[in-house]
Amino acid sequence: MGNPFGPLPSPGARPFIVEVRRGAQVESRHPVVATVVDADGRTVAAWGDAMQAIFPRSSNKAIQALPLVESGAADAFGLSQAELAMACASHGGEARHTETVAAWLTRIGRKPEDMECGAHWPYHEETARQLARDHLAPSNLHNNCSGKHAGMVSVATHLGEDIRGYVKPDHPVQRRVTAAIEDVCGVKIAPESVGTDGCSMPTMAIPLHNLAWGFARFITGTGLAPERAKAARRLAAAVAAEPFFIAGSGRFCTVVMQAGGGKFIAKTGAEGVYTAASATAGFGIALKVLDGTARAAQTALGGLLEHLGWLDEAGREAIRPLVEQPLNNWRGINVGSIGLAPPGF
Repeated sequence: MGNPFGPLPSPGARPFIVEVRRGAQVESRHPVVATVVDADGRTVAAWGDAMQAIFPRSSNKAIQALPLVESGAADAFGLSQAELAMACASHGGEARHTETVAAWLTRIGRKPEDMECGAHWPYHEETARQLARDHLAPSNLHNNCSGKHAGMVSVATHLGEDIRGYVKPDHPVQRRVTAAIEDVCGVKIAPESVGTDGCSMPTMAIPLHNLAWGFARFITGTGLAPERAKAARRLAAAVAAEPFFIAGSGRFCTVVMQAGGGKFIAKTGAEGVYTAASATAGFGIALKVLDGTARAAQTALGGLLEHLGWLDEAGREAIRPLVEQPLNNWRGINVGSIGLAPPGF
């Protein structure tokens, strides 16, 4: 793929572009705002206005999971690394995902109906097809956020709090989550910055810079209280060790972390958001495709990871089909591609 970005630009450079090509013609262009920030909050590189506030959506689930460890719930319920990874996941609803969450809930004396995430068809196509063939409807377990919700239910259960309404901003569980995000990302969240995510939990708009900084602090522990830094390390280790449980078969989060050999963590969020962080580099990454296109987000992150040297040659080859994506029609004929626009576009 080569270096798609050229020399690192100074902060304030314009967004870079992911383009969709049909034949030799560029059909669509997706502008991407991105930033790389170190654990002290210094901008290493930026494309576009990194101080604009964006909703992280699911990209910050690992930070949202901090109270699960800090409260003692993870230890009290003997959560495995796979279960901790599920608390940070947007999974595909495959059997290993749903079975893991179901067993977790049973162990803490709860049931899928206790989760207030709602149900949707699995992202994993074959699993969804099998449900349909079996004349079964998806349950809360198939919701891509069911692991996060199991984590929130676990916190309330461990602390003896009413689990009803645990998704509401004023519930003690969500107040802890909000406090964790404010601390790690160095922001104060105003009421008008709070929206509701697809799984009914609050999502808070914060500057892209602070999201990247938060993940630099999360992965390194820099500036965090000792117990919070310890909890962050534990969650990061679980995510890196169990990438399948973060997304699933063929999903970009899983594939790119497997390609990285555990050297970094990466997480998608709806509407074209991605985060990544490396303890070795000491950096956090956050990007937002301005038009919200998911296909452009994985191309953008893959190119940026390659540019930063976080992937070796084998890793670059492993993710190439998901970064330089072929555009095929319904007969399987290749009609174009999705990739990064040339530097200086």
